[in-house]
Amino acid sequence: MTMGMEAETQELVTPGQVLGKASQLKAGKGAYVSTENGTVYASLTGFRSLIPPPSDSVDQRSTVEVTGHKAHGAVPQPGSIVFARVTKVMARTASADIVCVDSKSVREKFTGIIRQQDVRATEIDKVDMHLSFRPGDIIRALVLSLGDARAYYLSTAKNELGVVSAESAAGGTMVPISWTEMQCPLTGQVEPRKVAKVEA
Repeated sequence: MTMGMEAETQELVTPGQVLGKASQLKAGKGAYVSTENGTVYASLTGFRSLIPPPSDSVDQRSTVEVTGHKAHGAVPQPGSIVFARVTKVMARTASADIVCVDSKSVREKFTGIIRQQDVRATEIDKVDMHLSFRPGDIIRALVLSLGDARAYYLSTAKNELGVVSAESAAGGTMVPISWTEMQCPLTGQVEPRKVAKVEA
């Protein structure tokens, strides 16, 4: 006895993989639509499945869902607030490993990229990445979208976003003294950062 459509092999997809066009599909759980190009992408690792629309529905698009292939922790979505550890700082971008999404820890590795134009809201053309972040910094950031090569584009362009914890060259946990500077309590050395406003 055959199972019909249910018996077909489910396709394993990964974050950032194209699932289809929004003109033909609706994004369900584990998927989202990019407003830039109207494409539906997977937001987690799992199996792609299509749910046909109810026969009486005006919208006759099927819904595409991605269901996890294993118990996974939190997954970044556009609009999520994440904490990430900076791994590399270059002239125009910084890379970071996302460790926490909306206060929930992640179990898979997610990479974030902060572009020069997303560091702060003012004087964007004067942003110096090396004066904003250092490898090892913990940052609070907003997920903008899924970028290239399965990395999430992150923004720190709000007062409450930016570096929340940083270690000085001497090994001390630095204290923020302004929006753009943190100070080592051991040596008094001041280092530049894009500092997050600490909520009272």
